[in-house]
Amino acid sequence: MVCLGTVIFVACNSNKNGSDSDSLAIQHTNDTAAVNTNGLLDNCYLHTDGTAAQDSTKVHLIIKDNKVTGEMEWLPMEKDSRSGTLEGTREGNTIKAVWRFMQEGMADSLAVEFDVSGDKLAQKPLVVNTASGRQQTDISAGYTVTFTEVSCK
Repeated sequence: MVCLGTVIFVACNSNKNGSDSDSLAIQHTNDTAAVNTNGLLDNCYLHTDGTAAQDSTKVHLIIKDNKVTGEMEWLPMEKDSRSGTLEGTREGNTIKAVWRFMQEGMADSLAVEFDVSGDKLAQKPLVVNTASGRQQTDISAGYTVTFTEVSCK
């Protein structure tokens, strides 16, 4: 009888530990997106800026094969925000997309360029075109605006 009790105790404890590990793995998979078996990448990223990291840019990328869709939000602390959609293509690690957004009730768009590798995302910075007065991607710059992968929740 003591032997049977020991077997049940060990079996229950072994099962409990396995369930906890499985639950953690499932929770981790839900919190950080990754490439699934269909080749779909669904990830979210955050970049903070400013002297106290008070300004943020959020990017949600959905990549299927070489097609890229998603959303991008620029949220400066005391300025007008920009919020809109991304649509573009991926070639290797390079994503070239058009960001269509609303700002101050006006629709606008910008070409943007990212480098995505694993859980890292980096963007070429935007500069003001002195002739037009509009922002544009600095195509001669490196990918210097770095993002951290975050939960999409």
